[in-house]
Amino acid sequence: MELEILKKKLSSYKGEGGRVTKVNDDLLLEILSAWEHWTGSAKDFYRGIGSNHKKMARMIGKAKQLRREGADKSFQEISIEGVTDTALPNPLSCDIEVQDRGRVIRFGKVDLLVDFLKKAS
Repeated sequence: MELEILKKKLSSYKGEGGRVTKVNDDLLLEILSAWEHWTGSAKDFYRGIGSNHKKMARMIGKAKQLRREGADKSFQEISIEGVTDTALPNPLSCDIEVQDRGRVIRFGKVDLLVDFLKKAS
């Protein structure tokens, strides 16, 4: 199932000629992680994501380079000072992601996002 998702993500980077170009660094790290956790044969992995070893060698190599340089896909929680959860007795819950200076900030409640945007502006 995971390989089908990667295949769909990669297909969004296909150009007019069918070549995969300008793949996002996050997707490269995701492909590398899936490759490292794959227990089957390499041929089955490449077939599962709709590629072959020649096409994927460069992408996996670039992902390894990104990891060596310190790119990390792990989530880091950022706390915001002065923001409390007691504004509403039962605030709306949601999953909102905002990109700020190359990092992703996730908010679980709308109130937290609004407070963050007020302080950021």
